[in-house]
Amino acid sequence: MSGAPDMFTLSDDQIAIRDMARDFATAEIAPNAVAWDEAKHFPVETLRAAAALGMGGIYVREDVGGSGLSRLDAALIFEALATGCPGTAAYLSIHNMATWMIDRFGSDDQRARWVPQLATMACLASYGLTEPGAGSDAAALKTRAVRDGDHYIVDGQKQFISGAGASDIHVVMVRTGGGGPKGISTLVIPADTPGLSFGANEKKMGWNVQPTRAVIFEGVRVPVANRLGAEGEGFKIAMAGLDGGRLNIGACSLGGAQAALDKALAYMRERKAFGQRLDAFQALQFRLADMATELEVARTFLWRAAAALDAKAPDATKLCAMAKRVATDTGFTVANDALQLHGGYGYLADYGIEKIVRDLRVHQILEGTNEIMRLIVARTLIG
Repeated sequence: MSGAPDMFTLSDDQIAIRDMARDFATAEIAPNAVAWDEAKHFPVETLRAAAALGMGGIYVREDVGGSGLSRLDAALIFEALATGCPGTAAYLSIHNMATWMIDRFGSDDQRARWVPQLATMACLASYGLTEPGAGSDAAALKTRAVRDGDHYIVDGQKQFISGAGASDIHVVMVRTGGGGPKGISTLVIPADTPGLSFGANEKKMGWNVQPTRAVIFEGVRVPVANRLGAEGEGFKIAMAGLDGGRLNIGACSLGGAQAALDKALAYMRERKAFGQRLDAFQALQFRLADMATELEVARTFLWRAAAALDAKAPDATKLCAMAKRVATDTGFTVANDALQLHGGYGYLADYGIEKIVRDLRVHQILEGTNEIMRLIVARTLIG
């Protein structure tokens, strides 16, 4: 456990962790990111290479192959990886979230059965909460699991599932009881279970490096032994996963935006207009200063929220929601500004900026829309 920073100063271990992830992103991800995006290629071998460095189970316990790091360490890793490709880093964050849910809420048998393979990414994980008719109102989900002896029979559909069709294990929220959040349970469902099928790979604005499909359950028999926790605890388990997932996706936004800012700085040192370099114009210098400042503000606050989650602080959920909203809004704005600073060249795929903008746009929607983040914060204020 590297723990919280001492007044915002990273420890030597944390700097080493961040630099390791940044070096991996620079060498293994960034050179391929635009080509992967164009080909809609899911870079599984690269993800497994990241897992070999401990990034498949970052905050998973070490007895089942995890790295046993903190949420702050994870934020550093995801930001660093996203400088290479936000979409690739974001899938890794979802895999880590699902893996942690099994590690945190699973029995010793469940942990031993699934987590070691997930930590190495020999098996890939997906998270199944959203449905065609239940997005922001997640507690209204309809996918039903009916008890039949020592099995559940699962029927329903999940929507917008990252990794679906390529992942091996789905951590799925299903309705085992009445309406509302208290009727929801969590099942671990292998992708090859009979009756489980997938929709077409969605055509998306960004995140083309990872498949996104509907997951369809038609009479799927799932052992009761695959349930995490007790019946009715599924919504609590899902929300616990999302606290960390929101930090991760915020960190991915910061990494993508930092890469875009770095590209803009390099471009402005070379490009001339009206007889001088772009970075000599004070108006553009001020734009750069604001971009860098807003990124640093968001980063600092994300670390604060991560430290609160590590400390199990009572206001951690509120802080994670705040940090997700701030980091994803800031990340998209900074990347979009970096595109503007490139002029027409920013709109071309060759420069890699438009891909970052497309990838970061969805971060304001997933892991709970930023409107829902405001709702979470407001409810804690109003009581």
